[in-house]
Amino acid sequence: MSEADAATMEASLIAVADAGIDIRIPLFERFFAAYPERRASFISVDAASRRMTDETLQMMLGLAQGETWVWPLVAELVFTHRSYGALPIAEYDAFIDMTVAELGAAAGDAWSAHTTAAWQRHADALKAMIRKARAEWASAMPAGAPAVAE
Repeated sequence: MSEADAATMEASLIAVADAGIDIRIPLFERFFAAYPERRASFISVDAASRRMTDETLQMMLGLAQGETWVWPLVAELVFTHRSYGALPIAEYDAFIDMTVAELGAAAGDAWSAHTTAAWQRHADALKAMIRKARAEWASAMPAGAPAVAE
């Protein structure tokens, strides 16, 4: 838990909300530009983009706040994502990093090197949790888990 990081992260979220900026649209444009083949995986980009953006931000902030619900949610989401096949870990990493980058762009002057560092620490922690969840699911259910794409 990092109270200082959590406060910094919350302040940046408030700045983006006060500016009335919805980061999910440029976030998903950026993600699909990097991974155009992934667009076909989404039944409704509008619905998924809202959920994925919110969950990603909530999980990173939750990690900063020391919330215990983050691990079970990460484990569940990793398990659920198996229905999309062997998603490369690079896509998870890229989506998380793109989320932080788009948040920074939207925050404008409210964003600083300190803010970047706070978000990046918890982005890296989220990436590590995803790797742990993938490994644990593959170990627990080797026949039911898709091949892990790196």
